[in-house]
Amino acid sequence: MNMPVVLVLTTLPDREAASTLAKQAIDAQLAACVTELGRVKSLYRWKGKVEAAEELQLLFKTSLARSDELTRFIETNHPYETPEIVSWQADASAAYGQWITAETQRPLNV
Repeated sequence: MNMPVVLVLTTLPDREAASTLAKQAIDAQLAACVTELGRVKSLYRWKGKVEAAEELQLLFKTSLARSDELTRFIETNHPYETPEIVSWQADASAAYGQWITAETQRPLNV
């Protein structure tokens, strides 16, 4: 039986910013895994002007329970004024979905 997970895509200006954001999300247990998809060239309109930028894409894998918090985290910690944050729910294999859920659970304070 498949399990629902959430995938979150964002772009960052360089490898350092991408690495920092990914590590912080993993450390905070907001994502179980972050995959660097590689360099992309983006063409977009920003403040009335057409811009082009080389960026690095990241794909975060998280649980349904942590997806909103992950989105807020990216918004707060992203270097762009208006970061690209695109998310969607997907079905994962049972074992992978369980791993994502386990890795994104909050630690219990005892």
